[in-house]
Amino acid sequence: MENYQNYYTQSGAALDSKVSAVMKRVYVKMFLALLVTAFVSLFCASSPSVLSFFATHSGFIWGVFIVELVLVFAISGGINRMSSGTATMLFFLFAVINGLALFPIFIVYTGVSIAKTFFITAGTFGAMSIYGYFTSQDLSKWGSVLIMALFGLIICSVVNIFWANSTFEWIISAAGVLIFVGLTAWDTQKIKQMAAMAPAETVSKLATIGALSLYLDFINLFLYLLRFFGNSRD
Repeated sequence: MENYQNYYTQSGAALDSKVSAVMKRVYVKMFLALLVTAFVSLFCASSPSVLSFFATHSGFIWGVFIVELVLVFAISGGINRMSSGTATMLFFLFAVINGLALFPIFIVYTGVSIAKTFFITAGTFGAMSIYGYFTSQDLSKWGSVLIMALFGLIICSVVNIFWANSTFEWIISAAGVLIFVGLTAWDTQKIKQMAAMAPAETVSKLATIGALSLYLDFINLFLYLLRFFGNSRD
């Protein structure tokens, strides 16, 4: 009996070590992608030539959004068919493209309010990710609810582009914060569960797809919180 107990203790320790190693890779890739996005956005916001180009080619930003969607679907849908190196390259390309899409926030909002919102986002994201990692509660039942809520949020956001109702905009922003807070915990637990079952040869790809999920959660949470804590330059 003691031998069996030792076996299961060692087995559990090995599994914990494996999951911990995968999650570290996920967070490192996510952090590096956030740095890439921040540097690209700052460069674009401080470059007169970039600002001039976007001012005279207003339709280009829609092309950027389309490329972002294509990259997300390409990585998510084709991760199993591509090499880990290709998946990582596409992920960081997405971070660069997203930096192009997000640079206007450095023109609209003050640097101090952006920094403040970033730290608030980091604290909130960190707390929910830790909860998702360590909780013994099964969060899978949150998944379908949160995904449906996310689709509803997207539809409401599109409607408000044409309606332009400020009160509705605040409601959408509050809902967005709640949804991405929940998604952060759910995605973290899901990635942890996948890491426990993943064969060694798929770990790198899992780290990339996990980093993409948490990166998107962080960016969206930041953008919705910025609507509450961001101070306009005007």
